Amino acid sequence: MQADHNPTRRVFLKSALLVAGPLTIGGPARAVAERSATEQSTGKNDRAAWLKIVERVSQPVLEAISHQRLRATMPAETAPGRAETANQSTHLEAVGRLLCGLAPWLEAAPGDDAAEEALRNRYREWARLAIRYGTDPQSPDALNFGTNQQSLVDAAFLALAAVRAPNQLWAKLDATTKNNLVRALAATRKIQPYFSNWLLFSAMVEAFFCKFGQPWDTVRIDYALRQHQQWYKGDGIYGDGPEFHQDYYNSFVIQPMLLNLLDAVQIATDRWAALRKPVENRARRYAAIQERFISPEGTIPPIGRSLAYRFGALHLLAEMSLRRDLPEDVHPAQVRAAMTAVMTRMIAAEGTFDRQGWLTIGFAGHQPAIGENYISTGSCYLCSVAWLPLGLAATDPFWNAPAEPWTAKKLWSGANVKADHAIDA
Repeated sequence: MQADHNPTRRVFLKSALLVAGPLTIGGPARAVAERSATEQSTGKNDRAAWLKIVERVSQPVLEAISHQRLRATMPAETAPGRAETANQSTHLEAVGRLLCGLAPWLEAAPGDDAAEEALRNRYREWARLAIRYGTDPQSPDALNFGTNQQSLVDAAFLALAAVRAPNQLWAKLDATTKNNLVRALAATRKIQPYFSNWLLFSAMVEAFFCKFGQPWDTVRIDYALRQHQQWYKGDGIYGDGPEFHQDYYNSFVIQPMLLNLLDAVQIATDRWAALRKPVENRARRYAAIQERFISPEGTIPPIGRSLAYRFGALHLLAEMSLRRDLPEDVHPAQVRAAMTAVMTRMIAAEGTFDRQGWLTIGFAGHQPAIGENYISTGSCYLCSVAWLPLGLAATDPFWNAPAEPWTAKKLWSGANVKADHAIDA
């Protein structure tokens, strides 16, 4: 076997081995791999591993746009025949989605780790420059808002980023950039959303306007919230539109956006307050399901569309961890261990990044065949939403409690775990 001379890759492979369990067989390697993750993993080294992933994924995007070089340097890998369409939206996708996942970490209070603080401060500045240049019509990196259907989606993720980081990604913007951001998001109002989870994209833009004191349209929010109540199928799962789809869209979009919509508008009205309890109960149940999806080896089922979002499939589990609202008997430290296993395994897969460090289309490596016709390079940066728990302090139980095996790992090792049950509402 050829030696791996890439030190960054060696770090990721080591993390995956320690947390996820055996990846090889035979000899000393097997003995090392089979040591319990709870013996090897600590909150400190797990957080360090997450931050290495954050830096590796984020750096090309944020550094490029901070120099107004995103359009000039970012590739636009797409399905065959989709390059022209992707070039209209892929840059906004990369920026909006990346900031959406980084936002709680950017917003968080300073910690004691000097290296993390230096990285966070640099990324805060780059994030504000991304919004500045991305919404400036005169910038070579001006992003396309309202010029194509896809721009509604990623305007919503950018809006959610600001909602999640109101100080760093709104209050600290200069007046011109604030005006440009409002104008850019408003430009997407002319796009009619599809009768699906897309209703939440229109609603999220209006929630941004509500939270930051701009004129906002209550009808778009009301319509999205009430349609999703009608589309609820039971046991914590909504339909994506009237029909049920076996995929990760309850996590990619639906449940995190429902929660954040209700948060954003509560400062202005209690009109939808009655929805909060059922929305939170369902989110808690789906988080329990997601945690059980994670295998002892640190994998998730490759089910449904948009698998190129990789560990972005764990958005809802990350959201509930950030809210400190995980299901009963699902401890923060077991979620941390499980998510670390998935992320380190995925990020270490050969071909995940191109030679310049940009994400490629794939689920575990470079697998362009799984990319639907709406997937491009920028789409892949929705993986960032798994990082939401970095918004919790290093002293929070999510990070400082000893690692625990997650549910599947417990059960497959013979532990006596309580039975799982559906919820009624």
